[in-house]
Amino acid sequence: MAEIAPSLLSADFSSLYEEVKKVESAGIKYLHFDIMDGHFVPNLTIGAMVVKSLRKKSSAIFDVHLMIENPDNYIEIFKDAGADIITVHQEACVHLHRTIQLIKNTKAIAGVAINPATSIELLEYILPEIDLILVMSVNPGFGGQKFIHTALVKIRALKTLINRKKLNIKIEVDGGINLETIKSVVGAGADLMVAGAAAFQNGDPQKAIQALYAEITK
Repeated sequence: MAEIAPSLLSADFSSLYEEVKKVESAGIKYLHFDIMDGHFVPNLTIGAMVVKSLRKKSSAIFDVHLMIENPDNYIEIFKDAGADIITVHQEACVHLHRTIQLIKNTKAIAGVAINPATSIELLEYILPEIDLILVMSVNPGFGGQKFIHTALVKIRALKTLINRKKLNIKIEVDGGINLETIKSVVGAGADLMVAGAAAFQNGDPQKAIQALYAEITK
């Protein structure tokens, strides 16, 4: 079954633990952390200390998305803070194979994200090393953006390629996931959907996530 990973980028940071408890009460297995450095993307968000603080209070799978320059320098830091999945951007890695090996050496799940304009062909020769591919369906940097529908073509092509090569790689999708888009994303082949605004910005995260799950199980 496809899963939903609420993105804490859209949560109320003044009561972050309470927000986590709300989405966990909806039965989620994953929590998504958007780590932005103000350089690779035009926004600055949280760091490893927030991941570490919440790790003490949550048993969810921590899905850490590094939207940062020089990610190699921070992989061990985020693993030590409690990351279960560490995803780096293809566009930020000079030597992607080396970066993936650094992640795998920490025993974390290794993910690679690709921006809307990045071709899946750039990952073909590294696919056997990857555990997860994160397809950005918005340009990274800010929450609440509109879904870029050409991402569906990319998801279908990735699913076909993964199946043809008989690989065990999850497809995650981040950006513009809501009640209007989630079913088509799952239908295209996604396994994990990141929901930010759709999860947290209606005042009732538990109800919002339950509605998203209901939409994909219709």
